[in-house]
Amino acid sequence: MWRNRQGDRGHRRRVRTAALPRGPVELFRRALIARVVGIFNDQARGEAPVVRSDNAMFPTSAVIWRVHGDVTTMMIGGVTALLLQMLHPAALSGVWDHSNFRKDMLGRLRRTARFIAVTTFGDRDLAMEAIARVRSIHDKVVGVAPGGSPYRAADPMLLAWVHVAEATCFLAAWRAYGEPQMSLADQDDYFAQSATVARALGADPVPQSRNEADAILSDFRPMLGVDHRTREVARLILHPKPARITDMPAQALLMRAAIDLLPPWARKMHGLSHSGLTAPLVHGGTNALAETLRWAFATPQNFSR
Repeated sequence: MWRNRQGDRGHRRRVRTAALPRGPVELFRRALIARVVGIFNDQARGEAPVVRSDNAMFPTSAVIWRVHGDVTTMMIGGVTALLLQMLHPAALSGVWDHSNFRKDMLGRLRRTARFIAVTTFGDRDLAMEAIARVRSIHDKVVGVAPGGSPYRAADPMLLAWVHVAEATCFLAAWRAYGEPQMSLADQDDYFAQSATVARALGADPVPQSRNEADAILSDFRPMLGVDHRTREVARLILHPKPARITDMPAQALLMRAAIDLLPPWARKMHGLSHSGLTAPLVHGGTNALAETLRWAFATPQNFSR
């Protein structure tokens, strides 16, 4: 899971809850942490949160730590990114033909989340090992899309699409629910920093700024499309079976927030609609969930994902 930074509003929330009985509040906080840890780590296989390192690929003051360090916005941005990425026929074919996501969607999401955590917060050597493993996997993912076009996961252009879609969505979620007044300079820094991992994976071109990312997204639009596989994957992503019935309200809220973050043209391609008149309720509910999780993780333990 991602460690959350606690802002001034979180500090005030902490002061208010301090007056409540410590027992119930602490039990609630620990239950929240345990639930999130369980979502992002396969504890049956011995997985534990990624250890934050002073020898990471980026300094702790880097913008990428801020953007990737929030549980709620990374979950929302991750879903938005998947919906956007699958609009590329080659990206969709690679997942469709070479992945068991239909049987193990959670496992796939966990692996992606762990890769992001390791390459952001983990020791540099572990990050480079993770990148090498992913490159090795990509080298084996080749095939022919339904239209007859060959694809390979190691294609620099395809990797560029996957990266720019992912980075754009992570940043959009952070700006929407974490830092609405984020400066353009910090946004540019985020793209420049995330480009380090993208280049190491073999992506090209890789945006170094917000404007470059917007331009690359625009360049890819004529290559995008939708078919029955797109609809099937979107259904699996947006309507997963919750591990617990108590997760359903939060899950539905996060999925709706993710849909709202999609560019309008991407929502239209998916046949999805914006929340419209209920958007303030979605935004308010998502903000409340985000603030609650930030409060829970704003402890001396400073958990990573």
